[in-house]
Amino acid sequence: MGHDTARIGDHGFLSDCHTAALTTPEGTVDWLCVPRFDGPAFLAGILDPQGGGWTLEVRGAHPAERSYVPDSMVLETVWRGSDVEVAVRDLLAVAGSTGERAGLYREGLLLRVVECRSGSASVRSRMEARPDYGRAAPVWEYADGALREASGPLLSGVPAPGLAEDGVPEFRAELSAGDTAVFALDYLYGTRRVGLGEASGLLRRTVEVWQEWARRTDYDGVGAAHVRRSALTLRGLLFQESGALIAAPTASLPEWPGGPRNWDYRYVWHRDAALVVLAFLRLGHAEEAGSYLRFLLRMCGEPITWIPPVQAVDEARPPWEEVLDHLAGYGGSTPVRVGNDAYAQHQLDVYGHILDAALSYEMATGGLRYEDVDQLASVVDAACKLWREPDSGIWEARSRHWVHSKVYAWVCLERGIQLVTELGREGDFPLGQWRKEMEAVRAEVLERGYDSGHGSFTQSYCSTNVDGALLRIPLLGFLDGDDPRVLATLDRVDADLGDVGGLVHRYDPERTDDGIGTPEAAFLMCSFDMVSALVLAGRTEEARERFEELCGSASDLGLLSEEMDSEGNMLGNFPQAFTHLALIEAAVNLETAADREALHEWVRGRSTGSTRRRREPDDG
Repeated sequence: MGHDTARIGDHGFLSDCHTAALTTPEGTVDWLCVPRFDGPAFLAGILDPQGGGWTLEVRGAHPAERSYVPDSMVLETVWRGSDVEVAVRDLLAVAGSTGERAGLYREGLLLRVVECRSGSASVRSRMEARPDYGRAAPVWEYADGALREASGPLLSGVPAPGLAEDGVPEFRAELSAGDTAVFALDYLYGTRRVGLGEASGLLRRTVEVWQEWARRTDYDGVGAAHVRRSALTLRGLLFQESGALIAAPTASLPEWPGGPRNWDYRYVWHRDAALVVLAFLRLGHAEEAGSYLRFLLRMCGEPITWIPPVQAVDEARPPWEEVLDHLAGYGGSTPVRVGNDAYAQHQLDVYGHILDAALSYEMATGGLRYEDVDQLASVVDAACKLWREPDSGIWEARSRHWVHSKVYAWVCLERGIQLVTELGREGDFPLGQWRKEMEAVRAEVLERGYDSGHGSFTQSYCSTNVDGALLRIPLLGFLDGDDPRVLATLDRVDADLGDVGGLVHRYDPERTDDGIGTPEAAFLMCSFDMVSALVLAGRTEEARERFEELCGSASDLGLLSEEMDSEGNMLGNFPQAFTHLALIEAAVNLETAADREALHEWVRGRSTGSTRRRREPDDG
């Protein structure tokens, strides 16, 4: 049984809100990190054919169809042959909890439940583990009817696993119609042996917990099926213990085949902050919005001098970037990197994302504490001091005066003024200075970030090229969506960065001088941002056509990566949080079809004025 090579976008995504696994259409688990999202990979076959995988095959049958059990993260693959049908349900088991510890908690188990529905089935499954990204050789030993690997994980099931002649653990099951086998990996404790009865209960509870969460998703508008799957995907990327939401569960999946654009995205980027909070609020998941915002606020100490743009899920800094030379890379794309050095960068847009997220949460829930506002005011004060400096920008390229970053500095100041005014605390903070700085940012952007020759905004001061990030200008309320300068910018982005199928590139790598200079695919977040911007421009039908094309390019499981080439191949880390966030935003904007960004308008509509009072420290 060999390892199959699957396209990035053909993978299934499993999560227990602590770690994740990817599965190929042919039944191989080829990515699993333990004990959490950013832990060392136990299976890394997606990055190297020798990187390890948990294979499964049914003799005389092939995978005929697959889908998630409705409104869950349990993936079912149906194998069919001339006289046999077998259903395989793959899951990272979760348990639900209510009260103060409400949430989705891991069982620490990756399960493969195999049911023979008709005929007779011969099933074989091999666990070709490669601990620590393949840097350690697996060492298995028998342990009371199970197999334990030296690094800790325990393999058990019915029938029990054994060691094949080559020393690889394997299951072999002969099943008749109605029979079930279970293969289980305890990746967390290394002590739990799973039998048929327990596996059945774990499967049932995992489905129930996810479906109960999904029932709270309040959206039935445009693109509802894609929005609901995006919501589940985002919940699967949210680390239960801290409330942090990672950018993606994978590392070093290439943004262009064979190239060096391979990064580790298993960390938390604050550039996602506002859309995370807005999307969860709009879809009826205020608890997730609140837990994420609490994580965000814990990352912003007081007084603020600088906010790192990225954190690990445990609130520490991510490990320094490391190259794994022993791995061949996905499709030969090297170097393979783990860890991320972006922590040390200055990214000005982060300050705007934080204030946008906080104001949105306060307007929708009234849930900010007195001391939270003091802390957020410190973020605004820091933006006042920092906005005139160049920064690395959202794309983490060579430092310069990015127009997108300056617009987010304006957002930070504008939202900060709104927040303290909403709470009746105008006298506690230097609003006069904040307004002066806000007006200065706006004036500078309109003067230095605008190309009068083309009538459009530019990527950075003194440049003439455009950037996909400029599409957020109307979505943030910096200018109206039908402002001539916005309309010209949309047209230039489409002309210079547009691609087939509604795709939009984030920038031209050569003209941007991003320090890499190699090609890359179109950026799906920017592609969905174009949809939202077109709605605000009054071009709703064009926006709808683009949205349908983009959603049509999602995988059969409704998942999307960071980027996509003109032939529809997904590239970059997968699934990607900000792509699914931008999809949700585009859908809600299409549903509303108004001239103001719909997520922000929704939270404004929830602000009844009851929070317009001075909230003292003992108010809670």
